Amino acid sequence: MQAKELREMTDAELNSLMHDLKEELFTLRFEKARGKLNNPSRFKHIRREIARLETVFNEKERQSGLEGG
Repeated sequence: MQAKELREMTDAELNSLMHDLKEELFTLRFEKARGKLNNPSRFKHIRREIARLETVFNEKERQSGLEGG
């Protein structure tokens, strides 16, 4: 998902997406430990998505801080 699309989402939607991604990353770690991992490149993709989300969270936090005072 593009950062532009993430910026248009509400905080609740972003939190839900973050939860889903972290849960998927957790599941992938178990699959890797069991030796049943089919797509190891998915780790990289999920980590980057989480980083994008955290960047958007930080941008929104800064923006609200600037508006608040």
